[in-house]
Amino acid sequence: MKFYVLAAILTAVVTFVLAWLVWRFALRFKLYPAIRERDVHRTPTPRLGGVAMFLGVLTAFALSSVVPYFAIFWDNPARNWALLGATLLIVVVGVADDLWDLDWFLKLGAQFLAAWLVVGPGGIQIFYLPIGGITVVSSWISVTVSVLAIVIVMNAVNFIDGLDGLVAGVCLIANAVFFAYTYLLARDFAFSSYSSLAAFIAVVLVAACAGFLPFNWSPAKMFMGDAGALMLGLLMACAAILVTGSLPPQLLADNDVFGRSQLLGAFIPIILPVVVVLLPLLDFAMAVIRRVGKGRSPFSPDRKHLHHRMLDMGHTDRDAVLIFYAWTAVVSLGVLLMYIGTTADWPGLYLPGAGFLLLGVVACIAVTLLPSRRRAAPPKVSA
Repeated sequence: MKFYVLAAILTAVVTFVLAWLVWRFALRFKLYPAIRERDVHRTPTPRLGGVAMFLGVLTAFALSSVVPYFAIFWDNPARNWALLGATLLIVVVGVADDLWDLDWFLKLGAQFLAAWLVVGPGGIQIFYLPIGGITVVSSWISVTVSVLAIVIVMNAVNFIDGLDGLVAGVCLIANAVFFAYTYLLARDFAFSSYSSLAAFIAVVLVAACAGFLPFNWSPAKMFMGDAGALMLGLLMACAAILVTGSLPPQLLADNDVFGRSQLLGAFIPIILPVVVVLLPLLDFAMAVIRRVGKGRSPFSPDRKHLHHRMLDMGHTDRDAVLIFYAWTAVVSLGVLLMYIGTTADWPGLYLPGAGFLLLGVVACIAVTLLPSRRRAAPPKVSA
C-alpha cells in the first residue's frame, strides 16, 4: 500500500505544480476559446488542465517502471506503451479541440483509433463476461466490444464536463472506490500480488484529479477540457476491462468466496466497474437518445445535460456538483459494501450495504428534486 501512496503523492504534487504553470502560460498567451452559448461560465477560461493531468499520470508511470513493487505489470511493457500512446493521442486531439473546436467526426475517429491501440496492440480486451459464465470466444467480437466500451466511457465522462469541479470530483470518488475494489479483489482471490495495472491506474487518476481540483473548483481558474475528460474516460475504461474482462466467470461462480451467493458473485464484479461511472453513462445515453430522436448527430452539443437540468431546477452550480458527488459516492460505495458482504470474512456487511444504498438513493432523489433556496444570481457577461 505504501507504494500506491507514494505514487499518489507524486502524481498529485506534479499535477498541481504543472497545472499552475499551464494556467499561467495559457493566460500569458491568451490560450482560451470564446464563450459558447451552452457554457455555464461567462469569463473566458483556459481549458488546458488536461495537459497537466496527463503529465502527472506520465510521471507516475515513469516512477512505476523503476519500483520493484510495480514490476509485475511491467512484465508486459507493450501493453503499457500502447496505453500511454493511446492516452497521448487522445490528449493531443483533445487539446486541439479545446483550442480550435475540431469537427466531431474527426474527434470520434481519434477516439476509435486510441481505443484500438489499447485493445489491439495493447491486448486490453474483454475476454470474459462474468454473467452466466459467458466467454468471449471470438477475437473480433472481443475487439469490437472492448473498443465500443472504451469509446462509450470516454464520451460519457466528457459529456458531464460542464460545471466547475464536476468531472474531477466525480472521477476522484469513482476511482477511489474502484481502487478499493481491486485491492479487495486481490485479497479475496489470493492473487500473487496486490500490485496490478488496474489498481495503479485508479490510484493515479485519484491523485491527478486531486492535484487539479484546486484550479477547477468553483469559481474555476482552468478547465481540464476534452483532453482531461477523454483521458479520464479512456483510462477508467481500460482499468475496468483489465479487472472484469480478465476474470474467468467460473472463478467467480465456483470460488468459496462467493459460495453463499452465486448470483452476487456473478453480477457484482461487473456491476461495480459500471456503477462508478453510472451518472456519466446515464447522461450519455439520454443525450444520444435525445439528439438522435430529433434527427441530429449524437455528438451535436446542446444544453440539456443532467447538470444543465439541475441548474434549471434552481440549484446553484456548486450545489449541483455536490449532488453529483453524493450520487456517485452513494451508488459506488453501496455496491462496494455489498461486494464485501458476499465474502466469508465480512458476512454482516451485505444487508447494511444494501440498506446504505437504498437509503442513500432515496436521500439523493430528495435532494435532487428539492431545488436550492439559494438561487444563483444571473451571471454577469464580461466585456
